[in-house]
Amino acid sequence: MHVIVVASSKGGAGKSTLSTNLAAHYALQGKRTALIDADRQKSATHWCEKRAALETAVLPIDGSKRNWAKNLPAQTEVVIVDAPAGAMGDDLEEFLAIASVVLVPVLPSTIDLEATVPFLNSLAAIARIKKGKLPVALVANRLKPWTGASQQAVDQIKAWPYPVAGELRDTQAYVLMVALGKSVFDYHSEQIRSHQADWAPIFKWIRKVS
Repeated sequence: MHVIVVASSKGGAGKSTLSTNLAAHYALQGKRTALIDADRQKSATHWCEKRAALETAVLPIDGSKRNWAKNLPAQTEVVIVDAPAGAMGDDLEEFLAIASVVLVPVLPSTIDLEATVPFLNSLAAIARIKKGKLPVALVANRLKPWTGASQQAVDQIKAWPYPVAGELRDTQAYVLMVALGKSVFDYHSEQIRSHQADWAPIFKWIRKVS
């Protein structure tokens, strides 16, 4: 079972967007996929509910309850964890204990960059991460590549001790698709394919370290 934990201590960083698109990608590949929603807003759960009628449905599991693991079917192949907002490394230990990889979305703003540093420091204190047994990568999110601010933010993020697995552009397409229970991988227009290309380095990194 492959487990991808998506975590950030900063609310609004794009955890649910990252989680739902990851889940859809694997479901569309024919993998039996579950999404553990530990965030209080339950955005990922609502997304799963809207997707329930599709052949590529994703099973939602309430990760805020202590017995969430009992609801995870034994035949599950891929698990995406949408970690709770505001949580630090110690708060995520039950998820990190089963994780294959960890992805941390980061927005290109001074506030978000500053808020991410202590979170990454808290992850570094986790034994599996400290020993190099649990790979962690950053995902620069909602970038405006044509602006100097985004470019400077990416440069700063790349200077941190974790690799940048991918860079996702800012687009309303993600907002619209989440509202429909869909993802960028459910469509094949030329414009959407350009957004799909943004994800290729993320999946490449996951395959490389898993």
